[in-house]
Amino acid sequence: MSSTFMLRLPVGSETPLLTLSRPTATVWQIELHNGVDNRLVKTLVNDAFKPALQIVEREWRKERAEGKAGKDENAGAAALVIVGRLDQEKFFSNGFDLPSVIADPSWLQATFDPLLLQLLTFPIPTVAAINGHSFAAGAILALVCDFRVMTDGAKRNAWMCMNEVDLGAAWPVSFGAITRAKVSVSVLRRFAFDGHRFTPPEARDAGLVDEIVSGGTQGVLKRAREIAEDKAPKARGGGWGVIKVCTSALPVGECARMLTFLMLYTHRKSCIAL
Repeated sequence: MSSTFMLRLPVGSETPLLTLSRPTATVWQIELHNGVDNRLVKTLVNDAFKPALQIVEREWRKERAEGKAGKDENAGAAALVIVGRLDQEKFFSNGFDLPSVIADPSWLQATFDPLLLQLLTFPIPTVAAINGHSFAAGAILALVCDFRVMTDGAKRNAWMCMNEVDLGAAWPVSFGAITRAKVSVSVLRRFAFDGHRFTPPEARDAGLVDEIVSGGTQGVLKRAREIAEDKAPKARGGGWGVIKVCTSALPVGECARMLTFLMLYTHRKSCIAL
């Protein structure tokens, strides 16, 4: 598929919520642009985000197989960057639209948790380009990616925060599993129970993000693409998704916990208090 590829999703929508593109031969890019703050609503997740991931994985598997058959040593090199809308520098994602989530009892089981599982097991490296505030489910979306680059906040404030404790909301089981796997106990306390708004330097020092960069959205995107290009060859062997789930990205115990929660979720309570 050409590196000039671009698709706006949902297909046929007068107001697309996501753009899937391929800026280079090895780097795919998902830009979220649902309104001002990229709320993770059902249409975005089911009709845009999941299909975009399916397209990337399908094309990667096809090109890798064809390349291997042709003895192309670079066959299968690929990575994915996920970024908030490119024409602003305020939000990566502001999380759920709470009223619509409350009104949909199957939201987690049928919609959002399958997206997390899709990203958690994705077969190529994923890089979150956090170009603004990353709140609640938006922070979880960033955490589930393999690498995270955040704006340094020099142009405007940017925070990473789980604010459910201040809203009186419970954490979904999946949020707890991902966070326990990705951050230390001391950071988890501040993240979950204090609802602390981590500034970019604090987020880096706490291990919530790998790097902070200057230059606003374009600076974040540039660095995210560089990381994606660097890590893309690691997808050639075909084991990235399995290895990151079982060892590198999640400790084995948390991996089992996460997969059990997500795969058997319909038989359990939808939320727990952390």
